[in-house]
Amino acid sequence: MNPPRVLIIDDEPDIRELLEITLGRMKLDTEAVTTVAEAELQLKSGSFDLCLTDMNLPDGNGIELVQFIQQHCPQTPVAVITAYGSMDTAIASLKAGAFDFVSKPVELPRLRELVNQALKLSQSEKKASRIKMLGESAPIHKLKQQISRIARSQAPVYINGESGTGKEVVARMIHEQGPRGDQPFVAVNCGAIPSELMESEFFGHRKGSFTGAVNDKTGLFHAAHGGTLFLDEVADLPLHMQVKLLRAIQEKKIRPVGSQQEEAVDIRILSATHRDLAHEVQEERFRQDLFYRINVIELKVPPLKDRGEDILLLAEHFLNRLGDECDIEPPVLSQEANHALLHYSYPGNVRELENILERAFTLCENDTIMPADLYLNEEAQIQPEQDSATEQPQGERKHTPPPNFDSLEDYLEGLEKQAILQALETTRWNRTAAARQLGITFRALRYRLKKLNLDSPEHVAEAVAE
Repeated sequence: MNPPRVLIIDDEPDIRELLEITLGRMKLDTEAVTTVAEAELQLKSGSFDLCLTDMNLPDGNGIELVQFIQQHCPQTPVAVITAYGSMDTAIASLKAGAFDFVSKPVELPRLRELVNQALKLSQSEKKASRIKMLGESAPIHKLKQQISRIARSQAPVYINGESGTGKEVVARMIHEQGPRGDQPFVAVNCGAIPSELMESEFFGHRKGSFTGAVNDKTGLFHAAHGGTLFLDEVADLPLHMQVKLLRAIQEKKIRPVGSQQEEAVDIRILSATHRDLAHEVQEERFRQDLFYRINVIELKVPPLKDRGEDILLLAEHFLNRLGDECDIEPPVLSQEANHALLHYSYPGNVRELENILERAFTLCENDTIMPADLYLNEEAQIQPEQDSATEQPQGERKHTPPPNFDSLEDYLEGLEKQAILQALETTRWNRTAAARQLGITFRALRYRLKKLNLDSPEHVAEAVAE
């Protein structure tokens, strides 16, 4: 088997020799040229597994070469060598389609990491993706194509979309389809970490660095080393943490709390939020320099209401999964229910559709879901245009304020468990009779037993003992 081939484009003899020696020690074949024109001739006459180009060349620049490669041999990853501190130039090269960049003076460990990641691309393309995005609509088809292209790069990606559209699924697909797919994917909700613990959570800490630090702790950056760090709800980061995050991303180094030494980390940053991050920058709640750094590539995830027949495809998928979980045949959607689902606006997107189907699964009768079983919010119905004479009367709906509990979900789950256990005891554990007594279907009872962890004698005995 022939070793991978790397094309080096640099007019500085010292840099060119350093690259050739380093890559030669990695058992790679190298071809070195000094101009854009020579590079284009080499690329037209043969295939390469990687290109390394300096930014400033006698007859052009590295970005022009990146654009040429994108047009004529897009399967070949290209990395750009930039001058020290030229972050604007580096970002411009990533936007043009570069795989990654390395700054002068070239740090050899960083160079070797970059080369290894680039050479993994051909391997990752042969792997079957474990994560699927259901849908055949035009917006989803476009999104899948974008994911496939973006996965080949190491550029930071900002995933923009409404709540519930599946931004984390998109991030996982980018990770898995890229060269880091066999390394860790670490997702963190930035809004769920207390501000005072954020630096320790991201960068780790050393034993004794603060009260309660009884052991060394590995942070999220280290946990994602070699892989991908997904920053969900990145707009929730406090300003002081935005400064530290920006430095860590730019320098590819972190300093654990209580440590005097910086430590190199090799990660790809993906971020997401349902907010308008550009507006957050205008309102000075999010740093413009950090926005510029994480928003090298922006990827928009379409809302469910724009995905047409995908809605019914997803509905069938959710019902089949619920049936598998409960080990029963799933109910079918009536034609009227299908019509209702297609004419709903889904303010909560895919997550809301999943909740709607989970509720209908437990409530429907005779194995058929009717519109009434969906309990769709009337205010979110997509209504056809009507005459003023046929408009629905306003102001008739009454809104009951929600109960004021610290944990309503736990409270209701406790009541539900208590009612089910009482019905089972009354009917001497006859599930069919218990379901009838509770006024729900047998399917609904089986689903609730599984959800409440009451689907085995051991679990029931523990619940009764409580």
